[in-house]
Amino acid sequence: MSGSSAARATATLDHDAEQLKALGYSSNFERSMSLWENFSLGFTYLSPVVGVYTLFGLCLAAGGPPMFWSYLLIGLGQLLVCLIFGEVVSQFPISGGVYPWARRLVGKRWAWMVGWVYAWALCATIAGVAVGAGPYLAAMLGFESNSNANIYIALGLILVSTALNLVGTKLLARVAMFGFLCELVGAILVGGYLLVFERHQPFSVLFDTFDLNVNGSYLPAFLAASLAGLFQYYGFEACGDVAEETPNPGKRIPKAMRMTIYIGGAAAMFACLALILAVPDMQKVLAGEDTDPVSTILSNAFGPIGSKLVMGVVMVSFISCVLSLQAAASRLLFAYARDEMIVGSSVLKRLSANHVPSAALVVSGVVPAAIVCLGLFMADAVATIVGFAAIGIYVAFQLIVIAALIARAKGWRPSGQFSLGGWGPLVNIAALVYGVGAIVNMVWPRSPDAAWYINYSMILTTVVVMGAGFLYMLLAKPYDKGTAPAGDAWKFSKPAPETAAVAGVPAQ
Repeated sequence: MSGSSAARATATLDHDAEQLKALGYSSNFERSMSLWENFSLGFTYLSPVVGVYTLFGLCLAAGGPPMFWSYLLIGLGQLLVCLIFGEVVSQFPISGGVYPWARRLVGKRWAWMVGWVYAWALCATIAGVAVGAGPYLAAMLGFESNSNANIYIALGLILVSTALNLVGTKLLARVAMFGFLCELVGAILVGGYLLVFERHQPFSVLFDTFDLNVNGSYLPAFLAASLAGLFQYYGFEACGDVAEETPNPGKRIPKAMRMTIYIGGAAAMFACLALILAVPDMQKVLAGEDTDPVSTILSNAFGPIGSKLVMGVVMVSFISCVLSLQAAASRLLFAYARDEMIVGSSVLKRLSANHVPSAALVVSGVVPAAIVCLGLFMADAVATIVGFAAIGIYVAFQLIVIAALIARAKGWRPSGQFSLGGWGPLVNIAALVYGVGAIVNMVWPRSPDAAWYINYSMILTTVVVMGAGFLYMLLAKPYDKGTAPAGDAWKFSKPAPETAAVAGVPAQ
């Protein structure tokens, strides 16, 4: 690095420290994560390969090939949410993501509940992704997958992820970057090969509903199949979780968030397109005779050895996905603890010699591991808890969208380096409409013959988690223990010219 480049980098870090100080915090995190590394964290959290491959068979059987278009529609909806998050993180680039944003936009109680819901959702997601890796590792190594084997594989994956995360931010960034490159190259090479050499369906099949309908309408089938897209597009928030580990976060993180939607969405759509067109017998999938079309496609296309190599790329995706999710969960716990909002705050807010919240990382490994272990005793426990994963994340995200609307009503005008300007309120309302619709679609009961607790498992787990949070909040009042700034977003004026040139810091 040249002398002038080093001087600019030092000046940027100084400005970042001053911005954080103006927001009421100091930080000992290592600001070493580049724009592309920050983006890679969000990309691997979103993980197109994990999302597409895990839900492809289920959603294709539910809605047929037109399920492909759900990725585009939901990507546009999530982009609205992403733009609102970009405005917030640009003004409040604080580690922990949704929790500190909610704290500044509305107040302590709102922030505590957002953090509570999101923490449990992240832990459930880590458990779900780790368990989902089992069948792919079994296929790669050539042994029979079963529920117990999947649980042991999941525990091993969580242990490896925790160990890697404890090494430090630089390794996290490098593994995330490696995972991104593996996923992207894998998606392009595998998808490209399938499209060129293994295409069994015409492009017109993307518009063929195969007479799938409910009471004469295809819409319910399409909405059920759209769960593939709904489980796909929420990695962008992770970019903001490491705001204090990224230089010039007010500018870089909103950009990394948008890149996550653009590049991650395009990769997911390409992978899904290639798989749909490579299905050898669509009727077998729709009739439920081929319950694992991904394995069928890969085995037909690449043979036993080639398909194992593809499974190896998929396993890299699972590992980097768990790593990114755990990093996000640990930064959330750290932010909670730094504001004295959680039991054990004095331990959870400590940073190790490697500049990572080691105790928070251990907790974000132990809790998902405990969820996974429930599967050893109760067959449906993991599936029920993991059902809360996506709905919990969507609820937490919409609580931020609502918080931004509340703050705007009180006079908040985003003053970071990224702002939607006059479009902000309209985008904010559109993001809320989309988010509420997505949540309703996710919780809608679709198995009338199943037991009520299965049919309403998402609603049930959400009520239990939020109800427990409200009860604990009312009895213990954890939100009252810290003195960090809260509910002050609308009190910030537009930045003065000299500070605006630095990092979008509001004048104090």
